[in-house]
Amino acid sequence: MKKPKRPADGIALRDISADEIAAILAGTHSDPFAVLGVHRTDDGFIARCFILGAEAVTATALDGSVIGELDCLDPAGFFSGNITVAKQQPVRYRARRGDAEWAVTDPYSFGPVLGPMDDYFVREGTHLRLFDKMGAHPLKHEGVQGFHFAVWAPNAQRVSVVGDFNGWDGRRHVMRFRSDSGIWEIFAPDVPAGVAYKFEIRGHDGVLLPLKADPFARRSELRPKTASVTANEMTQVWEDEAHHEHWASVDKRRQPISIYEVHAGSWQRRDDGSFLSWDELASRLIPYCVDMGFTHIEFLPITEHPYDPSWGYQTTGLYAPTARFGEPEGLARFVNGCHKVGIGVILDWVPAHFPTDEHGLGWFDGTALYEHEDPRKGFHPDWNTAIYNFGRTEVLAYLQNNALYWAEKFHLDGVRVDAVASMLYLDYSRKHGEWIPNEYGGNENLEAVRFLQSMNTRLYGSHPGVMTIAEESTSWPKVSQPVHEGGLGFGFKWNMGFMHDTLSYLAREPVHRRYHHNELTFGLIYAFSENFVLPLSHDEVVHGKGSLIAKMAGDDWQKFANLRAYYGFMWGYPGKKLLFMGQEFAQWSEWSEARALDWNLLQYRMHEGMRRLVRDLNFTYRSKPALHARDCEGEGFEWLIVDDFENSVFAWLRKAPGEKPVAVITNFTPVYRENYTLRLPAEGRWREILNTDADIYGGSGKGNGGRVQAVSAGGGIQATITLPPLATIMLEPEF
Repeated sequence: MKKPKRPADGIALRDISADEIAAILAGTHSDPFAVLGVHRTDDGFIARCFILGAEAVTATALDGSVIGELDCLDPAGFFSGNITVAKQQPVRYRARRGDAEWAVTDPYSFGPVLGPMDDYFVREGTHLRLFDKMGAHPLKHEGVQGFHFAVWAPNAQRVSVVGDFNGWDGRRHVMRFRSDSGIWEIFAPDVPAGVAYKFEIRGHDGVLLPLKADPFARRSELRPKTASVTANEMTQVWEDEAHHEHWASVDKRRQPISIYEVHAGSWQRRDDGSFLSWDELASRLIPYCVDMGFTHIEFLPITEHPYDPSWGYQTTGLYAPTARFGEPEGLARFVNGCHKVGIGVILDWVPAHFPTDEHGLGWFDGTALYEHEDPRKGFHPDWNTAIYNFGRTEVLAYLQNNALYWAEKFHLDGVRVDAVASMLYLDYSRKHGEWIPNEYGGNENLEAVRFLQSMNTRLYGSHPGVMTIAEESTSWPKVSQPVHEGGLGFGFKWNMGFMHDTLSYLAREPVHRRYHHNELTFGLIYAFSENFVLPLSHDEVVHGKGSLIAKMAGDDWQKFANLRAYYGFMWGYPGKKLLFMGQEFAQWSEWSEARALDWNLLQYRMHEGMRRLVRDLNFTYRSKPALHARDCEGEGFEWLIVDDFENSVFAWLRKAPGEKPVAVITNFTPVYRENYTLRLPAEGRWREILNTDADIYGGSGKGNGGRVQAVSAGGGIQATITLPPLATIMLEPEF
């Protein structure tokens, strides 16, 4: 091939100074795209590159044809020379040093991937596909396969992507700055999937910051490593159309929802104590939940986090399923498997705060970017974490897109939003003078309110089959009411009052319960003010609180009987159900994330009996519309006995239009009561459909022989029934 004609001496140098070359070599040039790559000159095109260790460089087209020989302008590896091309195009270089030769595709010879509309929607805060634009994505760009990287760092002086593919050298892939949006981007050719990377950022003052993980990374290294990992787009074949169609077509308030709350790292483990993979979890956990009758699995946060004892609540990678359980595709397979058998999957989601690990979001570009600079708004005293700046458009978009991402890419059925109360109140866990009032002088975080309303509106609007659940522990009004009615827009809210009052009551010796009767009746005053989930969650079985069975009053027999009665009471009470793993078989020990549950207990009659009871409660709850179809509406509840504090007996009727009612009766004393009079709404025989004192559940076997008779008497209809000790029974008319 004819050797390309070289320009006269000096032409290749006339538009670049020694200072610019020095800045490129030092990695301090603010815009290397203006220097490196392919550029038009008065008489053609010129190519410049920085290839560390090269002694000679030949420029070629993508097809391998030689288009120029470059001159070495600095022995550190800076080359420049005219090339023979018809138009500006990507180029490759054949670099040589001694007998060694290697190829380099020039990242600076490619045009941008993002466009002006991306900038516009990012600035406006309405870009709902950020998870397809930001982070690292495989792409064939201008004829070359590689990865496109994009990160928001508006105040940085320079940003580079560094990783295994460039020797973690921040000079080799300095990114292009998009001033309209504050985003830095670069197409890195020939980068494969499975490569570790981070962002090297120089702050506005020129100081090099600690390497940062990608806020939009879809995969991360296994702790204690903290790098992000390039990942291919998922190719999961979804088989859950019927599942999504069902949940999109129904009123979720009127569906049976019984949630099994799971910490994926400690539900079960391998024999050597290591974590199960997603596929191993699928083969064990899904059949277990099907057999137990749960409708949903709710995982404690499974996004990437560095510290196991945080249980995932201090996450550094909101878009990456934790590497503890394998690749992200494993999670997708798990969700698909759940949906094929009718089980929904809910993600415990943490948009309230983030940890201050140096590789995370804290002071990301040398400024308070994701958080507030003022610690009175930006620092959480309870958890030593940073609080998201809900008043910043780009931060809102980051979080809203994350909720949409999980619903779209992983088909998750919903999110349980952690620590909502901490988001809503500016003075949450703060003393006088430690917080800043809102524009009206109040303590409401109006920016967080707008974020939650917008998140719920967009998530439900894009994915009508999902549900959002608020962990909100105060009396903030209309948490689960629509946004257009002034609500926050959540589908459901955790009923923390139910959990607190009932556990307080059951910790008391039965002889004292008559004096605290109102602890169980008070909840019905507000039971229909929100769409409630009744949570017996992980928070109640850690930090010295003991397991649920250990909280119960009395000796061992009474503890089991109390807990069985409590579960019957709860499954008959209005509201959706949530139970933390291990409590279904009454694990004695307090939960620890460091070990598996005590599954060996199931060999003992009382523990296996508790598991059977929870299973039967789930299937009874699901099969009887009276128990679930009006969980969130007052018309579905009627007191039968509300004031028998002397005997600590409670009874009510659960109802649904056109369905048989179910009477729920609980005796919270160990006294066996025969000939107890109960008012019922209709004459005839009522069948005992559940009795927590049954022998198969580990009880004493007392009951009504399967049926009671309701007759007209004393101006009403009543039945004479037997109340087993410390037990709940459910009755349904046979007619």
